[in-house]
Amino acid sequence: MMILTTPRLTLTPFQPADWAFFLALRQDPVNMQFMAPISTVEQIRQTFEARRANPEAFILRAAGEATPLGEAGLLISQPHPEVAEVGYSVVQTAQGKGYASEALRALCEHGLHTLGLEAIHAWALADNAGSVRVLEKLGFERIQVLEKAYLLNGVYHDDCQFRLVASHFTRKA
Repeated sequence: MMILTTPRLTLTPFQPADWAFFLALRQDPVNMQFMAPISTVEQIRQTFEARRANPEAFILRAAGEATPLGEAGLLISQPHPEVAEVGYSVVQTAQGKGYASEALRALCEHGLHTLGLEAIHAWALADNAGSVRVLEKLGFERIQVLEKAYLLNGVYHDDCQFRLVASHFTRKA
């Protein structure tokens, strides 16, 4: 079982006991405002089980604490195993404290240096300034903007694709 650690976080694989947290996270309208419409409990359960089956999906916790702060993970491309997509979400009370950046840095280091990925992709709505800032701070480059391409809760949003290549990522000193 892979566990990633940072100075302030422990990233552990999804466990059955994480279900209640994941359900609450995915039913929180503030958390989901830039991600997707709130799904049914069954759809959320399917997503949870997919995370449990993915060895590169993690629950974020403050070091030494039991209460989850969020989730993050890599989804390695089946046809191109040298490439992955990254996703992350942090509870509202933990946002703006650098946890997403810290977790994403750990995931990128793991993916690029341990797993040998060549590139990691991410998507963020242009309106999601916090997520865009996290990605850019870590060296992700915006490679395209799909204007009014993502329909979320009846509103079309610009969807931005970002890419981080191994040669542009450095380990934090």
